[in-house]
Amino acid sequence: MSLEFLWYIPNQVTPGHRGEPVAADHNSLDTLTTQAKALEAHGWKGALLGTGWGRPDTLTVAAALAARTESFEPLIAIRPGYWRPANFASAAATLDHLSGGRVRVNIVSGKDDLAAYGDSEGDQADRYARTKEFLQLVRKLWTEENVTYRGEHFQVTDSTVVPRIEPRGDRRHPTLYFGGASEAAERVAATEADVQLFWGEPLEGVRERIERLRALSAELGREHAPLEFGLRITTFVRDTTEQAWADAEAKVAEMAKSSQGAANPHRRTAVGQQRLLDLAARGEVLDDNLYTAPGKYGGGGAGTTWLVGSAEDVAKSLRKYRDLGITHFVLSDTPYLREIERQGSQLLPLLGE
Repeated sequence: MSLEFLWYIPNQVTPGHRGEPVAADHNSLDTLTTQAKALEAHGWKGALLGTGWGRPDTLTVAAALAARTESFEPLIAIRPGYWRPANFASAAATLDHLSGGRVRVNIVSGKDDLAAYGDSEGDQADRYARTKEFLQLVRKLWTEENVTYRGEHFQVTDSTVVPRIEPRGDRRHPTLYFGGASEAAERVAATEADVQLFWGEPLEGVRERIERLRALSAELGREHAPLEFGLRITTFVRDTTEQAWADAEAKVAEMAKSSQGAANPHRRTAVGQQRLLDLAARGEVLDDNLYTAPGKYGGGGAGTTWLVGSAEDVAKSLRKYRDLGITHFVLSDTPYLREIERQGSQLLPLLGE
C-alpha cells in the first residue's frame, strides 16, 4: 500500500501557534494559500486543517484553498454536533465535486466548547455512539440514494445528497479519518473509520494499538475495506543530528519559561492526550529520538512529542512506524512555511518506497 504524506495548517485566529512567528496576516487567505501551494511544490499530498470553536470554519477554509490550488487535498477536521450529518454530507460532496475529488475528512469527537454552538455534552459512551451514527450516515449518504436511517441520535427519510460523489478508482468517497484512544473510540474506529490516526507514541504502543484495532475489526464484524492507520506527529528536522537536538532543547527551554500552551481545559481529560503526557515519566527520549519533554511545558496533541534529528534520523524512525502498518503521515513543525519546504526537500525523498 502506498504511503501518503500530509502537513498541518493550524487554522488559528491567534498568531504564534507552536512557535510560528507572530504576524498580523498569519491566517489570511494569501498566507494560507502560500502554504498550500508550497505543499504542492514540495511533494506533500495536502494538509490537515485544525478545528474547534473559536477557530475559522474548516470547510470554508478548505473551499477557499481548493479554489486557489491544483492538487492540494484538505483533510477537513469536523465535529458531530457542530454539523448535522446530512448537512455535512451535502457540503462535503459539493466541495468534492468542485475540487475534482480532493476532499478528506477527519472526524473529531473530543471535548470542545459545545455550549457555545448549542450542543450538549453527554458522557463518553454517548459521544462515541453519536459519532458512530454520524460516520455510518455520512458514508450511506455518499454512496447510496434515497437513504432512510433511524438511529438514536440521527434520522433521515428518503435522503439523496447531490451532487453525487464520483467514484475515482478505488475511492468511492472522501476518506474518513478518526482519532481517539479510549475503548469507546477504538470500537468506533474498528467498524466505521477508514483511517485511525495515532499521535506520537513509542513504536511498541503503536504496534499494540494496531494489533488491538485489527482484532476488534474482526470481532465486531467490520463491513468496509480493512482499517488503515496514520501518525500525526511533530517532526523536528535540522541538517545534522547535533543541530536538531540543540535547537529542540533550546525551544523546549523557551516553552518552559513561558508555560506555552497551558490553556486547553481538556488537556488531561482525553485518553489519548493523557497517554502522551504520561510518556515523560518513562524518559525524556524514547525509542531512538522520540522527545517527550515538550509535553511537560504545554505542548499538546501532536506537539506533545517530537521526532528529533537530521532528515536521515527522522526518516529512519518514520520507516519503523511504516513497518508496523502506518501508511498515512501527518507531519508538521514551525515556522510552517520554512518546514514545509525543508522537510519536503530533505525528508520526503528519503521516504519513497
